[in-house]
Amino acid sequence: MNLKPAFVCSILTTTLLSLPAAADASFDRCIGDLRTEAQTRGIKPETFDTYAKGLEPDNSVLGQLDSQPEFRTPIWDYLAGLVDDERIADGHAMMQRWATTLQAVETAYGVDAATIVAVWGVESDFGRNIGKRPLLTSLATLSCQGRRQGFFRSEFFATLRIIENGDVDAARLTGSWAGAFGHTQFMPSTFARVAVDFDGDGRRDLVDSVPDALASTANFLAKAGWISGQPWGYEVTLPAGFDASLAGRHNKRSIGDWMRLGIQRIDGVPLEPSTTAAAILMPAGEGGPAFLVLQNFDALYSYNAAESYALAIAHLSDRLRGAAAFVRPWPTDDPGLSRAERREVQTLLARLGYPVGEIDGVIGKISREAIEDVQRQNGLEPSGRAGRYMLGVLRRLAGAGTGS
Repeated sequence: MNLKPAFVCSILTTTLLSLPAAADASFDRCIGDLRTEAQTRGIKPETFDTYAKGLEPDNSVLGQLDSQPEFRTPIWDYLAGLVDDERIADGHAMMQRWATTLQAVETAYGVDAATIVAVWGVESDFGRNIGKRPLLTSLATLSCQGRRQGFFRSEFFATLRIIENGDVDAARLTGSWAGAFGHTQFMPSTFARVAVDFDGDGRRDLVDSVPDALASTANFLAKAGWISGQPWGYEVTLPAGFDASLAGRHNKRSIGDWMRLGIQRIDGVPLEPSTTAAAILMPAGEGGPAFLVLQNFDALYSYNAAESYALAIAHLSDRLRGAAAFVRPWPTDDPGLSRAERREVQTLLARLGYPVGEIDGVIGKISREAIEDVQRQNGLEPSGRAGRYMLGVLRRLAGAGTGS
């Protein structure tokens, strides 16, 4: 296939923008200001000079500030990639491998193994994807440019304290664009507040110690109000004519009150009338699944303040306990794709001549632009979305192109 000039130009532009930016005078001045502020926060000057004085900005992180997937991705796409057969199988394997540790963690903090492993799976795919960006570089950039500079400065200084305390080596502190790191992706300030040394080596290490990471996650949830033995919630059916204005995570009523309004578990198991506070969530509106959520859902939400994220953790934990997928389908005629199917999309794009890079199941900017190009050439709306319909289109095109 001959690539369109506009597509090639876009690829080149993306590549150029990803190159490290040279330090400019304003950034150097900001680093100087950070050094002064670090001393007022009790960080030794030699620590700052050793690890932060020569930093250069990484401007590519700035574009991530307003593009978090849990806020901009349709929930059926978001969940399809996070709770798939592959992750469920891997989660079961991890529960077996770390059974002794998980039992000890549950005894200490009251959070069950399935929930802890679900967080681990969603956050880093069980340690396979902890992030490659140097934390100090990302956080220094965000401390000096863009919005929320005050927040990121606090995270920058917390990272220096981690290094100064000897918990994690500076070279091992890589993570997400925003500074989350380790197996269960703690922000540095969260690390300072709740990380624990569970393996007893004298260091709180979320990067190279799975026991520390799992226990720290359980400690986080416990401090967020986790109630041992209580479910996160249930998929439910709503009565005809249900007033959707009653839904919302903050609109809590007792389970007994919801029952009197006609709310029932979708699996037919009777709800138990009680004064326990709960809320109704309708993440895709009236046409999709509905959920009765309890306090433990709020604890999951506090880990990463997005309802779709909390629902992914909750659902994966249920699947790890042997539960089935949600009963009511999402209101779409083009369902989302699992990670295996997303890898197939990338493989088919590469077969059609598009330079999509690593076949990793992550539909990033280059893959989306390739999809848009295929859509334009075939008279489709150029959305760039990789859904079930587009997978079928690519299968047909690639099959025709190879003579199969």
